[in-house]
Amino acid sequence: MGKGIAVAGNILVDKIKIIDVYPERGMLCNIRSQKLAVGGCVPNTGISLARLSTDIPIFALGRVGGDEEGDFLIRTMSENGMDCLGILRSEDVATSYTDVMTEISTGQRTFFHYRGVNALFSPDDINYDGLNCDIIHIGYALLLDRFDEENERFGNEFSRALYLARQRGIITSMDVVSEQGDRFRQVVSCCLKYCDYITLNEIEAQNVSGIPLRDGNGCIIEQNLPKTCEWFMGQGVGKQVCVHFPEGCAAMDSKGEYRQLPSLELPKGYIKGTVGAGDAFCAGILYSAYKGFSLKESLVAATCAAACNLSAEDSISGMRSFEEAIKLCEIFRYGDTIKEI
Repeated sequence: MGKGIAVAGNILVDKIKIIDVYPERGMLCNIRSQKLAVGGCVPNTGISLARLSTDIPIFALGRVGGDEEGDFLIRTMSENGMDCLGILRSEDVATSYTDVMTEISTGQRTFFHYRGVNALFSPDDINYDGLNCDIIHIGYALLLDRFDEENERFGNEFSRALYLARQRGIITSMDVVSEQGDRFRQVVSCCLKYCDYITLNEIEAQNVSGIPLRDGNGCIIEQNLPKTCEWFMGQGVGKQVCVHFPEGCAAMDSKGEYRQLPSLELPKGYIKGTVGAGDAFCAGILYSAYKGFSLKESLVAATCAAACNLSAEDSISGMRSFEEAIKLCEIFRYGDTIKEI
């Protein structure tokens, strides 16, 4: 490999507002401070990749509006090492955003999301013949309206996008968002045979496969982790499935090799936020795929990348170079909630 990684899909702004108290309907509260932060698959995963390795070209694909928020997103991604020439701008629809209302005393967050221009981003917006990359990662399924639309041949448009990339020799990867109901399983299941890498959390994996991963006490059902991985590989995933959760992660490759790894035991006060931790983990998986790491090396890299993310309040500031990130597994010990295999 050597041409780089393209990250396509959701691009949005998080408008973070610190409030004194969340008001009852019809009542007033005070905003104590506010700031903008990048959000969505493309900035979160892409910037994490660019910070892990400055020698891997990272390409951004998606849509933003012709507004100040769109300018902010492109500027932030560019300043963090991403090639943004593949981002389209829509002048008549605003950049997608989420108002994040955070209570100052409790840290409790409430979200108000505007789908905006992300709802217009389509598989046809991608110039597949012009993609000069080894891997394309697309996210998030169920939050990209045009990608989630039905397609008679492929099941849905997301699957068609993965197929078109694969036809050009590009390795495909996908990410999803958690959602309850039959639509979630239907949308994701259609994509699996066109996908080389899929990385999900335990809730998402359980909702797609139907195999329970937590018991009635909320504990991970460890013996079901390899069964879940086997199910995904049996559905046609090309190279690797990975399931991550707060206690650890598990993965299986196309050769049938299975590994699982506990999370790092992080000291009290280390975790400043969890926004984008899944994207950071996914960046570790993509970095490992690009570098040709073994399955275990891949899980270690992803675990360390996620641990970096947890050290900052936003989705990107905690990420470090791979060399710095990987030192975390020497500084902190692995937990014992699940055993290492």
